Amino acid sequence: MCTDFVQCLEVMEALTDLPRGVIIAATPLGNPHDASPRLVHALENADVIAAEDTRRTRNLAAALGVEIRGQVVSNFDHNEQGRVTQLIEAAQSGSVLVVTDAGMPSVSDPGFPLVEAAHDAGVPVTCFPGPSAVPTALALSGLPVSRFAFDGFAPRKQGARRAWLEKLKTEERAVCFFESPHRIADTLADAAEVLGPERKAAVCRELTKTFEEVRRGTLPELAEWAAEGVRGEISVVIAGAEAREIDVDSLVEMALERVASGERVKAVAAELATQYGASKKEIYDAVIAHK
Repeated sequence: MCTDFVQCLEVMEALTDLPRGVIIAATPLGNPHDASPRLVHALENADVIAAEDTRRTRNLAAALGVEIRGQVVSNFDHNEQGRVTQLIEAAQSGSVLVVTDAGMPSVSDPGFPLVEAAHDAGVPVTCFPGPSAVPTALALSGLPVSRFAFDGFAPRKQGARRAWLEKLKTEERAVCFFESPHRIADTLADAAEVLGPERKAAVCRELTKTFEEVRRGTLPELAEWAAEGVRGEISVVIAGAEAREIDVDSLVEMALERVASGERVKAVAAELATQYGASKKEIYDAVIAHK
């Protein structure tokens, strides 16, 4: 049995060849020591590395003492769809490692088009697990997170953001999302207004880095703090709403408000029925009858 990181890596390199196909691998959020031995091995031995930022990937490899032997190609938001054919062809006969700047590919990061295409083409897909900002923020939040939803990045425009927050009024699961330092103050202020002054949340920034910080409090408290300026990469966790009994008439009233704002009746009825354990047909029929 290996007893340290270096020994484990040497054993793995001696016994394990990289699999053919697409390998999605999590990269450190900030601290390079969070890299898994499998990631280190893959960076050194993959035939092709599809990287969100090729410079960051090479810097990570250097920090890990790894010499990249394969071809490194860029694979980011604006070109990843065009890369699919090239990378699928490479994965049919060799190993294609997919990495992003930090965290797990496909989770609000590049990677999904290639993974989807690989599955459709019968090309093997595997994952080397590791760091992700979502479970890290959830664990650090100090909030009840046994049930949670991940919503990616908060909507940029205020109208869309407030409509999204309205849907969280009765969401009993904790909700995790990413936000820009330039918009975090506005988002928290909107959240305080829409979700109420008692709703608790946590703002986690610069996770695993030197200036890691977790701020906890009510939404108004956090909005006041963020108004002074916040830097770094930010993950937010908002506590779920308290469970409450609700009758069908109240659900119909909620549905009518959302439909009046432009949402589709069928989608609203299905979402409310799932959330509250009610009849989708009963809600749908009542809204149609009212209209």
